Amino acid sequence: MADLEVYKNLSPEKVERCMSVMQSGTQMIKLKRGSKGLVRLFYLDEHRTRLRWRPSRKSEKAKILIDSIYKVTEGRQSEIFHRQAEGNFDPSCCFTIYHGNHMESLDLITSNPEEARTWITGLKYLMAGISDEDSLAKRQRTHDQWVKQTFEEADKNGDGLLNIEEIHQLMHKLNVNLPRRKVRQMFQEADTDENQGTLTFEEFCVFYKMMSLRRDLYLLLLSYSDKKDHLTVEELAQFLKVEQKMNNVTTDYCLDIIKKFEVSEENKVKNVLGIEGFTNFMRSPACDIFNPLHHEVYQDMDQPLCNYYIASSHNTYLTGDQLLSQSKVDMYARVLQEGCRCVEVDCWDGPDGEPVVHHGYTLTSKILFRDVVETINKHAFVKNEFPVILSIENHCSLQQQRKIAQYLKGIFRDKLDLSSIDTGECKQLPSPQSLKGKILVKGKKLPYHLGDDAEEGEVSDEDSADEIEDECKFKLHYNNGTTEHQVESFIRKKLESLLKESQIRDKEDPDSFTVRALLKATHEGLNAHLKQSPDVKESGKKSHGRSLMTNFGKHKKTTKSRSKSYSTDDEEDTQQNTVKEGGQLYRLGRRRKTMKLCRELSDLVVYTNSVAAQDIVDDGTTGNVLSFSETRAHQVVQQKSEQFMIYNQKQLTRIYPSAYRIDSSNFNPLPYWNAGCQLVALNYQSEGRMMQLNRAKFKTNGNCGYVLKPQQMCKGTFNPFSGDPLPANPKKQLILKVISGQQLPKPPDSMFGDRGEIIDPFVEVEIIGLPVDCCKDQTRVVDDNGFNPVWEETLTFTVHMPEIALVRFLVWDHDPIGRDFVGQRTVTFSSLVPGYRHVYLEGLTEASIFVHITINEIYGKWSPLILNPSYTILHFLGATKNRQLQGLKGLFNKNPRHSSAENNSHYVRKRSIGDRILRRTASAPAKGRKKSKMGFQEMVEIKDSVSEATRDQDGVLRRTTRSLQARPVSMPVDRNLLGALSLPVSETAKDTEGKENSLVQI
Repeated sequence: MADLEVYKNLSPEKVERCMSVMQSGTQMIKLKRGSKGLVRLFYLDEHRTRLRWRPSRKSEKAKILIDSIYKVTEGRQSEIFHRQAEGNFDPSCCFTIYHGNHMESLDLITSNPEEARTWITGLKYLMAGISDEDSLAKRQRTHDQWVKQTFEEADKNGDGLLNIEEIHQLMHKLNVNLPRRKVRQMFQEADTDENQGTLTFEEFCVFYKMMSLRRDLYLLLLSYSDKKDHLTVEELAQFLKVEQKMNNVTTDYCLDIIKKFEVSEENKVKNVLGIEGFTNFMRSPACDIFNPLHHEVYQDMDQPLCNYYIASSHNTYLTGDQLLSQSKVDMYARVLQEGCRCVEVDCWDGPDGEPVVHHGYTLTSKILFRDVVETINKHAFVKNEFPVILSIENHCSLQQQRKIAQYLKGIFRDKLDLSSIDTGECKQLPSPQSLKGKILVKGKKLPYHLGDDAEEGEVSDEDSADEIEDECKFKLHYNNGTTEHQVESFIRKKLESLLKESQIRDKEDPDSFTVRALLKATHEGLNAHLKQSPDVKESGKKSHGRSLMTNFGKHKKTTKSRSKSYSTDDEEDTQQNTVKEGGQLYRLGRRRKTMKLCRELSDLVVYTNSVAAQDIVDDGTTGNVLSFSETRAHQVVQQKSEQFMIYNQKQLTRIYPSAYRIDSSNFNPLPYWNAGCQLVALNYQSEGRMMQLNRAKFKTNGNCGYVLKPQQMCKGTFNPFSGDPLPANPKKQLILKVISGQQLPKPPDSMFGDRGEIIDPFVEVEIIGLPVDCCKDQTRVVDDNGFNPVWEETLTFTVHMPEIALVRFLVWDHDPIGRDFVGQRTVTFSSLVPGYRHVYLEGLTEASIFVHITINEIYGKWSPLILNPSYTILHFLGATKNRQLQGLKGLFNKNPRHSSAENNSHYVRKRSIGDRILRRTASAPAKGRKKSKMGFQEMVEIKDSVSEATRDQDGVLRRTTRSLQARPVSMPVDRNLLGALSLPVSETAKDTEGKENSLVQI
């Protein structure tokens, strides 16, 4: 952040003065929406990592991580401040802290301007330090903070010491299941000072290191050090070459590793790496599963725009749901700095001739278009210079359209000038490289037949809000004395309760659609409310609340009874729209709407002209952007996938969420990426599985927002639903050994929190990509150990198109009635690094999985039984084909598991609570054994003889017992565990080469 640069150079005296004041605490007024304000003591914790306050009913939750602060603004700039009367507070005493994913604001008022200035300076100094850190420094800082915080939380009486009982309680919280005798022994070894019976923080650090000693890493070190307790420079180089598959490993590189990670000064002098330094190195970003080279832009950026996936946001301004949430200009700054390159702006006529941005026909708040453009201009190119696409949804009158054009030209200036862009002789879109620093306006363009002298004209009007029936749109008329505030208050309360109801679902369940009944029932309830009650009274509110809920219930029954005419949004759209075999790609079945467009706004659209499907003419021109809602795009992908892929080789396509996703849930982007769609727009404010996939997709290539599509999608075509979509291309085999876990916490939704039972973890690995590649497998359950569980299990996957595949690691806690989500990490297949790697779970400081990765190329015809032991005979006999059919018929149905079984498009099945519990119970493997994928006993017997196979030196599959499970030969830990420590390093290298060369080819 450019405005933080100045704070990096503050004098040490000024910094310490600010920190001293902040850590001592300052009484300030905390403003809240709808209240007069609360006086609280705000202070910075001693580690300078958290802002806290007291008193608070939230207790431990009354804190804001410095890491989570997006920005600090001076004066009365926030919406809450704007609601206060002008003379209430001195602006020089006011400041706002924006933090978290939803850009929440903490609005504070000090007693004098000097205190406000001290806090603003101190906070910005801390933010500047964090923004300047490299990945290694950040990892070390967060680790140190975590250890310190763990110590403080364990210190129940606050005396700065931990006794043995507090240590036992901490062991339970950290999911450590050790005998009390062993804990006491380590406690006594760490307790070295005069004050026996308690541990200081320094002694606790020693105790924690003893407790955290990694047996797997120690055995790995021994296997490469000739049984010594350290690695020499030569041995370290051998390990990096053989196991980590690193090229050009030099002596200087190895010495640099020792210098950075070794903690013993004696070892540093001897130029050797001990177990503690080796552990630090293996847990550092250098040994993360994500390729460190992919943190920078490494792909060819000189190809046409249509050859890239582009990170895209839907209704960017919203902070929450699509009906009630706040619109904030800061959301544009946030998503742009996260790497998003296509943002959406919904423009409507505002008061005083000023266009505003908000979600039409809803109760979302309004922000000025001018403020949005200024924010985009300020933040568009802070993180990277690749072009930003401004997707304008225009609902304005001609007069305010001209105002929009005026703001765009006046604020963006030369960022809009595309006259110097060279697209070459052939008609094709420019490249991201040639468009660096430019902003592309995506919108409507006047037809060419009007001529250049026409000041305005008619264009087609596709409005995403038109997906909602007219009777469901909020077009409010206030009468009988009812005020806008009363109406909004009434609707807000009812919708919030209904939205909460809709959000009770499995964290990993993508079927989070909110039905149209919610909108329609709310509208009916509102009409009844306005007719019956001229004055809104408390008693009236209660009765109308019952009326609204009754309407919702009735409407749900009506929806069921009407299931003969439609069952899901997808099916209704299928009936309303048709796909033609002829020249048009797609035809909509609804009446054509038009609107007036002014010349000034039209002329700003150059390479990104928004077109309707019926306007597409294949005349060789480029520069059109076709927009589909997910429901309509779903039909095209199913029925015309190859034709759609060819279209996307010349033009851009934008897919946005259905208007019925009023809770801002997200659809699965994979089917549209698989068809070559570039702009798959998601609700960035909604965390969950789909945004995790999107984040993983675009983290590669330097998180610049542009990821090159596979070459097969840019030229030629293939059927993404085929069982072997690219028969001439080599496939990839991923051999993934899940070795162990580290410091896995209790599930975030655990009923008893830290006091709950020690978890029983297992790991699930999922491949997400083309339908034929989508599969998952999992380890067995480890009982009562979340701190350092060991699985030592090998999972194998075959991937046809690795360029678009994602690998998803999930950790679950098994319990008698199902499983609880612990954490996840998703990585693009192309960013996986071979060797021993740590998979840090997203959003969790210390939690990780330790794995070994081998990637082989497979040529020739695919044989799942031989090349993929994770597949069962059931897959071989047709389950893969069934999955393709299921993908075609029910990719976006509410219940995809049943869609292939039901050919009747009117069939509706709602999952009962009992069904969900049974499904969740069945999803976890039984303790002590691996989950079987078979549906009947004979398949289990076949699997035992196939999936438990290993290879001998000739590459032939051999059956083995469970205790000697198939593992990559390149893993010396296995040999150590089997007593083969004497194997020399050179032999290990030979074994590795033999393993890679012995792959069966068919």
